Amino acid sequence: MIPIEVENRIAKHFFHHFLPEEVMEQIIELLLPICLEINEDDMLDVDELVRQAVLIIESRLEGKSFK
Repeated sequence: MIPIEVENRIAKHFFHHFLPEEVMEQIIELLLPICLEINEDDMLDVDELVRQAVLIIESRLEGKSFK
């Protein structure tokens, strides 16, 4: 089993090096305001943020291959 830290680092590398700039910008436009508006006492719904980002990535990269 691959440790979660290793998986996260691989995913970060892929995210920052291979995702098209316009997709990155769209994800940032979605997530940044939500993250900035959150108070210390509030909890981010991390699962929902990830789900929304994945939907953006899947819709923008539909039919494309990285192999």
